[in-house]
Order: sequence, then C-alpha cells, then structure tokens
Amino acid sequence: MNHAVVVIGGGYGGSLVAKELDSEADVTLIDPREAFVNAAASLRALTRPDWAHNAFFSFATLLQRGRVIRGRAVSVDPKGVTLASGERVEADYLVLATGSGYTYPAKPHHASTSIEQQLDDLRETHRELAGTDRVLILGAGPVGLELAGEIKDVWPDKYVIVLDRADQLLPGFLPEVRNELRRRLDELGIDVRLNTGLTALPTVEAGRAGRVAVSTDKGEQIVADIWFQAFGVKINTGYLADGHLSPLTEQKTVPVTERLNVQGYEHIYAIGDIAALPDPKMASYAMTHADIVVKNIKAQLTGDQPDAVHTPTPERRILLPLGTRAGIGQLPTPDGVAAATTETVYQRKGADLFTARFASRFGRT
Repeated sequence: MNHAVVVIGGGYGGSLVAKELDSEADVTLIDPREAFVNAAASLRALTRPDWAHNAFFSFATLLQRGRVIRGRAVSVDPKGVTLASGERVEADYLVLATGSGYTYPAKPHHASTSIEQQLDDLRETHRELAGTDRVLILGAGPVGLELAGEIKDVWPDKYVIVLDRADQLLPGFLPEVRNELRRRLDELGIDVRLNTGLTALPTVEAGRAGRVAVSTDKGEQIVADIWFQAFGVKINTGYLADGHLSPLTEQKTVPVTERLNVQGYEHIYAIGDIAALPDPKMASYAMTHADIVVKNIKAQLTGDQPDAVHTPTPERRILLPLGTRAGIGQLPTPDGVAAATTETVYQRKGADLFTARFASRFGRT
C-alpha cells in the first residue's frame, strides 16, 4: 500500500511537491482554486487581457495518479486535514504550502473564484485603467514597480506616480542594482517618490476609475484617475490557529527545522511564505523549499534517512521586469551576487513571466 501524501496549497511550491511525488505515493492536493495562478504574470494579464490566460493553469492536468480536492483547509493535526466542507483527509505525510495573500491585481480578489471569473475581473479592471490618464500606485516594492512598468509598456503616455514611505528602492540589494532601477524608472517616465506617505487612503475603490485626490504627509496634493494598492502581505495560516500543530510565530508563520519539518513532526513539512525563515517571500524561494521537501519525503518513503537541508543565505536574488523589454535583476554567482543584464532579465522572466515553465509542469503544450 502506498503512503498518503497530502499537500495543502497548490501554489509555486505546493504544486511542485505534488507533481514530483505523484509517481512515488498516493498524492492529494488540496486548494480552493480551480487553477494554479502564476502571480508573476498577473500584472501583465491586467494590462494585456488577450494574454491573460497565460496566468492560469488548471489543476486538472497537474497529476497523473493523484487527486485534487477543491476545498479549504480549516484545521490540521498530526494525522490529517479537516476541510470547510467537513471532509476529513488522512495523511502519512503532510506538506503545508498555503503561501500568502496580496492585494488585487497581484493576486485574485477571491482565492476560490473560477478561471473565467478571474479573467472577467482582469478584463473589467483593464477597461477601467484604459480610460484613464493619471495612475497612482501605493507601494514601491517589486509589485508596485512591475505594475508601473507594465502600464507604461502598453500606455507610454499615461502619467504614473508611485509613492512609498521607504527611503530607498529595493533595500538590501546591491547599490548598482538599485541605481540601475532608478535610471530605468526615470527613462520610462515613472514618477517614484520615496519618504512619502498619505494622510489617508483614497476614498475611491482601488482599481476603479474615478477622481482620486489625496494629500501626502508633506502637505502635497496628488490627483489621479485611478489607483492601485501594492502593499499588504497576509500569511495564510489561519487554519493552523487552533494550535493542533506547533504554535505559530508572532508573524503567523510556522516554525520549521533545517529539513523544513514543522517543529516536532518528522512527517509534516512547511514551505514557502508560511515557513518561519528569513528568505524573501518570493516564488523562487518557495520552489527551492519544495525541492528539499521532495528529496526528504522520497528518502522517507524508501526507508532512508532524510538529509536534504535548507540553509538560508543573505544573498538576495530578484528579476524585476519593467514591461516586456526593460528590467533589472540580481542573481547568485560563485562569489556572492551580481547585477543581471537587461537581456538576462528578459530571457529568464520578462519575455513570458515563466509561462513556459508552468506549461511544462501542467502538461500544457
């Protein structure tokens, strides 16, 4: 009899674990969504609705042997998972990979909506955005800057202003990377203002066209026709709040060992944004975690000692496209990290925002 492996969350890390263990065990993937959402593509999906289908991959084509349950976990204990429907799923091995939530359009309005509804949401917001001249984006992190770049790529004449309370772009990255980012933003005509907050958020709903008039904490008035929120990560660990596993940290993340086991359990793992690690909350790190967990569970399935460990590194990596052709990056090298060329950013991410990689994972030709 095969062992039962249950993966909660079908994002970047969870779908990879489920796929890689599909031939090794009886895999069950639990996710409230109809499809995997390639969040890296969601901003381009907004500005180019004819391309938007590339952000979604149906779970129906992920596994050959295993099953996918469309449902929401409400409690986890050492023996399995309880769903909102009341269904109980028993497990020999558990992988917690529920990630984090983020504001629309970086992630969908509601996790459980269908592909078609999510596409409709993007088309509607595209129509709202298309008819505007001035765009305000709150948040100058990677999401806010990528959104600004995608908007300028399609509508170069729109005025785009990005505000952030931080005192520098991409803190923690190489100075030459941050300087190149600033140069590229200036080249695109994106008005980025740091050390600048608002006295109150706009009264108009984000993503809806309407007169936006706000005051900065410096007393300046800013007027726009539409605004977007590009801040506010929420860790998706509410289903663990009952304490049936290890207590959560103050940040609502899950304490893990170097093998990415949930502390106290050799058969339960946590990966990606929910793991209490210093790693940035980015897709590439979730997939790195997934590779380690796959190796360890495969070892356990054959009776061997799991020995794959995760060693957090201070070197940070990023690929930040600013539309289809521009962008900046920082990647690991044998000696640490180095700035990536625009061509590298284009080839590795900007050209298709990882569409080909996930087409392969989900069997889409």
